[in-house]
Amino acid sequence: MSDEQQKVVDQEEINNEQAAEVEAEEVKQDAVEVDPNVQRIAELEAELAAAKETINNQKDSVVRAAAEVENIRRRTAQDIEKARKFALEKFASELLPILDNLERALEIPNREEELVKPVLEGVELTQKSFLASIAKFGIEPVDPQGDEFNPELHQAISMVPSPDHPANTVMTVMQKGYTLNGRLLRPAMVMVSQG
Repeated sequence: MSDEQQKVVDQEEINNEQAAEVEAEEVKQDAVEVDPNVQRIAELEAELAAAKETINNQKDSVVRAAAEVENIRRRTAQDIEKARKFALEKFASELLPILDNLERALEIPNREEELVKPVLEGVELTQKSFLASIAKFGIEPVDPQGDEFNPELHQAISMVPSPDHPANTVMTVMQKGYTLNGRLLRPAMVMVSQG
């Protein structure tokens, strides 16, 4: 091979190397051009995932807040209903001794005397109208004569042996009890049989 031919071969090798370098550079540039797109897509996917997480957290917060508001509404409605039902509790407690006195007035021994009959009739009418008035506001008497003893409604004053009554039966009511809209205002004071 002559020098000329050698130079041509060398030149071709140089050209081939340069072409390979140019091609490698183009591949690098293509990779760089594709890489920013891939990178941008990855960034957008990360932002989307973060946005979805934020939305889920906010949904949870909204649901919890709505549930809390509903609980407050329900509790407030219950409190208002209780206040309405039991606002008269203290006032009703003050009326109970008056009812007791009316009942005691009707227990006088000489009921058949002509002078006492009109007074007894007046007391009976007063007691009936009084009971009707308080019944309109949810106050009901608890008169357990002959019933089974119930510690939720009755207060046992004493237990007496009695062959005529079964065990734990109310024999005598010493003082009537009263309820206000189903809530015990005052227990009935009773004597209970031992059986």
